[in-house]
Amino acid sequence: MSWWFWTLVALAAFVLAWSILVLFLIAAGRRTEARALAGFLPDCIVLVERLLRDPRVPRRRKLILAAAAAYLALPFDLVPDFIPVAGQLDDAIILALALRGLLHSGGGELIRENWPGPELTLALLLGRSARSPSPPRER
Repeated sequence: MSWWFWTLVALAAFVLAWSILVLFLIAAGRRTEARALAGFLPDCIVLVERLLRDPRVPRRRKLILAAAAAYLALPFDLVPDFIPVAGQLDDAIILALALRGLLHSGGGELIRENWPGPELTLALLLGRSARSPSPPRER
């Protein structure tokens, strides 16, 4: 079987697991968290795209973000995506490390300005409690 087949299987498994988790949160009455989870991956994609286009992001950090995006787009990984949870976890770790590097080099404001999603997921992404105050974002 070709790598396209396994890529499609991995994508289908990921979408199924993601959907089940979102539906579970809705059934548990946690609609805000379900909405944030449903939009987290698309928000991360938009964030990386915006950061790559932002002239204030240092070239070295752009290269790291581009490498992380390329790794995520490849059909083969260190841990194959068709392995439930672990397959997606390595992708999340790669993206988190790339964003952490930008955050620690003083790019917290850049991430905050370019984040398209809700404040709840931004707080989780930046590693702070959702209850801790954060400066207001400009839109």
